[in-house]
Formats: sequence, structure tokens, C-alpha cells
Amino acid sequence: MAIRYWMGVVQREHVRRGVELGIAQANHGSRAALEQMGEADGIVYYSPKTDIEGEPLKAFAAIGRIADGTVFQAGSASSDFRPWRRKADYEADAEEAPIRPLLAVLDFSRDNPNWGYQLRRGMIEISKHDFEVIRRQMRRTSPDERWRSGGVQ
Repeated sequence: MAIRYWMGVVQREHVRRGVELGIAQANHGSRAALEQMGEADGIVYYSPKTDIEGEPLKAFAAIGRIADGTVFQAGSASSDFRPWRRKADYEADAEEAPIRPLLAVLDFSRDNPNWGYQLRRGMIEISKHDFEVIRRQMRRTSPDERWRSGGVQ
């Protein structure tokens, strides 16, 4: 099966928790979006805000791959909230990257002044091109690159 690429829209604090746990979760724990994903699919999270009541962020907060094909339900039988999840491997060296500089080059936003409207679904499929552009933007520069650019003396 072909590898697909996904973008979830989740506030940063929840993204960080998911990275710590090594899980992917979407749409307030809904199963449907996760069932579309396959092992090795790419996943990136865009965070419009820092947390539920937080400040605007508008940045990509994490990027990785779906680790296996199993969708599982978290929580205990006594809990009302039992979200569906998938195991995910996140790139540990990824850094947050603002979306604004990429809007003109990403397939889902280029030439689309209403690009944000589609994000209301919580999880959208994106192109391999978009995934790779975001991934490059989230990569830390090496010490050699910082030195060449004058950042390290």
C-alpha cells in the first residue's frame, strides 16, 4: 500500500503530550481519521494555539511516522474519555516552524486565501511535497550551518 501523509490540527500542549507518549490522536480521540492511516504514513501536527485558552502559535509542532497498523483505545473502563490512538515515532530533532513562510509553497495553501477553512476538519491528507517541505523547515540546523551563517563564533 502506498504511503500517505496527514496533517492534524491540535493545540501545542496536546501535541507535546502525544510526542511524549509516542502516540497519534486526532479529532478529540475519534477513531475514523486514525483508521485511514497506515504503517509508515507521515504525520505532522499544526498548532494554531499554544493550548486551549492559549496564545496564537500558527506553527508546525511535531512530525513523524505512524509506527504500526493498530488503532487502540486508551484510558480505563472507569473513565468517560477513552480516545482512540495509534503508535507514532516522532523526529526528536524537529523544531517548531511557523506556517506563514510556507503558505505560498504548500499545495494545500498555495493560491488559496481560505486555506485555513479545511483545517477545521481536524485531520487532512496532504501531499508528499507538503510533508517534505514542512519536514525540511522543522529540521535543526547543524553547528556547521550555524557557524557559516554567523550564528556561532
